[in-house]
Amino acid sequence: MRITGRLTTAVVGAALVLGCVSQPALSQASGKPDRTGKRVLVFSRTAGFRHDSIPEGIEAVKRLGEQGGFTVDATEDAKAFTPGHLKRYDAVVFLSTTGDVLDPAQQRAFEDYIHKGGGYVGVHAAADTEYDWEFYGGLAGAYFESHPEIQSARVDVEDRAHPATSELARTWERTDEWYNYRSDPRDRAHVLASLDESSYTGGTMHGDHPIAWCQNYRGGRAFYTGGGHTKESYAEPAFLRHLLGGIRWTIGDAQADCRPENGYRPLFDGTAGSLSGWKQAGPGSFTLDEDGTLTSTGGMGLLWYAERTYQAYSLKLDWKMAGDDNSGVFVGFPPSDDPWSAVDNGYEIQIDATDEPDRTTGAVYGFQSADLKKRDRALNPPGEWNTYEIRVEGERLRIWLNGVQINDFTNTDPARSLRDGHLGIQNHGADDQVSFRDIRIKELPVEGH
Repeated sequence: MRITGRLTTAVVGAALVLGCVSQPALSQASGKPDRTGKRVLVFSRTAGFRHDSIPEGIEAVKRLGEQGGFTVDATEDAKAFTPGHLKRYDAVVFLSTTGDVLDPAQQRAFEDYIHKGGGYVGVHAAADTEYDWEFYGGLAGAYFESHPEIQSARVDVEDRAHPATSELARTWERTDEWYNYRSDPRDRAHVLASLDESSYTGGTMHGDHPIAWCQNYRGGRAFYTGGGHTKESYAEPAFLRHLLGGIRWTIGDAQADCRPENGYRPLFDGTAGSLSGWKQAGPGSFTLDEDGTLTSTGGMGLLWYAERTYQAYSLKLDWKMAGDDNSGVFVGFPPSDDPWSAVDNGYEIQIDATDEPDRTTGAVYGFQSADLKKRDRALNPPGEWNTYEIRVEGERLRIWLNGVQINDFTNTDPARSLRDGHLGIQNHGADDQVSFRDIRIKELPVEGH
C-alpha cells in the first residue's frame, strides 16, 4: 500500500451576495431560464415565532435555483396547497415555518402530493410546525423541543456521498441555533450529519444528535436540515452547498441511498490508520487524500482487506468515477498477493458505465448484468458520488445502487463459494481513476447458525 502526499480539498465557491426581499407573491419565479424543467415552491408562512432570516432564505433558494437550473417560486399563502397547484412542483421547501400553517383540506392535498412522488425540504423551524399532524411529523422526521443560545458547534458528517454533504469535510465547524428534538429520527430516516454535543453547551439528546437527514417517505422524498436560523447562514458557502444538495436530491436531480443505516462498522473511515488491515496485491496503488478519499492509480492491482474473511454481511461503500473509468469491488475470494486470484476465485461488482451489459456498473462481472433501466435511473454521472450496498447471504449476492436494488445473483460454482472470503477494491489501470470513501460492513446471521 502506497500513500502519497497528494492532497485535495473541496473547492469553496464564492459566497452568494444576498439581499433582503419583500413579501413574495404566489408563483414569483426566479427569472432565469429553466434548464431541467424542475420547479420548487418555497413556503414560509408562520403562525408562531417568525425568523428574521426568512427573506434571506427565500432569496438564497432563488439563487440556488439559478445555480442548479430549477425554477423557484415563493409564497406564504396556504391557498397554494391544492392538488392542481402542487402538481406544478417537484418539491416544496418549508422555510422556517412555525405553528399550524395549513387547514385540513390543505393538509390532505399535501399528503396526496407526497404520495404521488412529491418532495419535501424542511429548513430549521420546519420542525417547529404542525405538531398535531402525524403525517407531517413523520415527513419532517422529528419535532423541535428546545434550543440553547446561538453558538459555534462541531457537525460530524456521517454520509459523505449524499449531495447535501458530499462536499463537506468530515467535521464541519459552524455557528447556528442548534435545535434539540423530541425524538431521534435515526431509526426512521437516514442521518447525514449529527452534532457533537461535547463541542457546545445545551445539547439534550444524550450524544446521538442528528441535525440533517433524508428519507423516502410514503411515495415521496424528504430532506431536513436543522441549520438556517441566522441570516448569516444564507451567505455561508458551505451551508448553501448543503442546502442545494438537499434540494437536488429531493427533486430527483441527484441520487443517494436514504434508507436508514444502523449497525455498520468501518473497514476504512478515511484515515491512514484505518488502512492497517488492508494489503495491496499487484501493481499500482491507491492515494489517500486529505479529505479521506482513496483514489486508484496504476494497476491492475487490488487493495484487499486481509485482516479477516466474512461470511454473511452487508458491505457499503461510496465511489466516484472521474470520467470513463474502470474499477470494481471484489467479494468472496481467498487470500493472495496475486490480484488475478480474486478474478478467478471470487466475484467482481463492476464499476464502468460504458461496457457490455455483463461488464458494466452494477453487473456481477462476466456473469450477470444489472437491471439496466433501474441502474440508469439510480446512477449519478462521473464526478458525483454513488453508494453501493453489496449483500451476501449464503450463495446469494444482491446489489443496491443509491438505495435501489439492481442485481440479484446466485452462485452455483463450488469453486467460487460466497460463504467465506475476503473483500477488496480494484485499481484497474493507468488511465482509470475511481475514488472510494467510507467502506463499512454489517455482519448478518449465517445460515444454519
